Amino acid sequence: MEMDKFKEDLKQLGKRVIELKDSIGTEEATKTSLIMPFFVTLGYDLFNPTEFIPEFTADVGIKKGEKVDYAIVLDGKPTILIEAKSINEPLTKHDSQLFRYFGTTESKFGILTNGQEYKFFTDLDEPNKMDLSPFLTVDITKIKDNQLPELAKFHKDNFDVDKITNSAAELKYLYSLKDYLSSELDEPTDDFIKFLLNEIYDGMKTKQIIDKFKPIIKKGLNQFVSERVNDKLSAALKSSVSTEEPEVQSESDTTEKADAQIITTPEELEAYTICKVVLKDTIPLDRLFYRDNRSYFNILLDDNIRKWILRVRFNSTGMKIELNDEDHTVYELENSISIYNYSDEIVKIVERFL
Repeated sequence: MEMDKFKEDLKQLGKRVIELKDSIGTEEATKTSLIMPFFVTLGYDLFNPTEFIPEFTADVGIKKGEKVDYAIVLDGKPTILIEAKSINEPLTKHDSQLFRYFGTTESKFGILTNGQEYKFFTDLDEPNKMDLSPFLTVDITKIKDNQLPELAKFHKDNFDVDKITNSAAELKYLYSLKDYLSSELDEPTDDFIKFLLNEIYDGMKTKQIIDKFKPIIKKGLNQFVSERVNDKLSAALKSSVSTEEPEVQSESDTTEKADAQIITTPEELEAYTICKVVLKDTIPLDRLFYRDNRSYFNILLDDNIRKWILRVRFNSTGMKIELNDEDHTVYELENSISIYNYSDEIVKIVERFL
């Protein structure tokens, strides 16, 4: 399996989901237009009934003839069970259904999906009994780089039960930890606040004290994360900004530059470099340009003003960016490096032009 092609195929599938999801109203339409193409991307032959079985019979207790949407059969055994839901349905309430199917077969993995989100389950906690929580959750419209190798393990060319199982435990608890920390950063619970107060506050941890410290700790945690990210980006960008070569400008830009009031500042070049970091996996970087004028610093695709990505403006209190999304969203930022916080939005804007 060629990893670059696999990545590109998944990226195209993600675009397909975004384009079609609003026009899909049923589970069957979700299956045929979104879910089946995903398993084609994973290398399975959907037209081979000995490999990819729709409406696979999975007897549940006294209920005979219960069917799961699909089963992938490898070496003559149903190895992966797939439960499909409509793109319009959240997946949280359907886990128990797949749980029942899993326990009646020899399958090692269960996948619950609505065509956009894919949840992967196995039996880490108790043999032959599907775990209540997935070890991997992937949104096909915004796959993270660190999820690609895990998805690649489910490709038919790579599939190895032992390899997936060995990494599943680490993945499960790693993602659980990240979800927990993300939740606490957004809205710290009293227990989490109390835990941290044990390290920084010697007095009684009453409800009143916890409530008093909650906004302080929330602010401190987010500042800490932001500062760590900024420190790493600043170190990476110092050499890049100092050696940055200005892009070749169009004739109209040359005229603008003749105006002595237009000066491209290091902060503007830093913003441009941040966008390069954000888009390095989306486009060849020689397609990214900037244009400077009196009102704002423009970052655009293919040196085409109709393909502007974002505009940067500086004032006495800091800076703000305007994104070329449907609402022309404006964000107030502390510095250029904070642009990195809006990576997903920037990537989506560029993908519209591709």
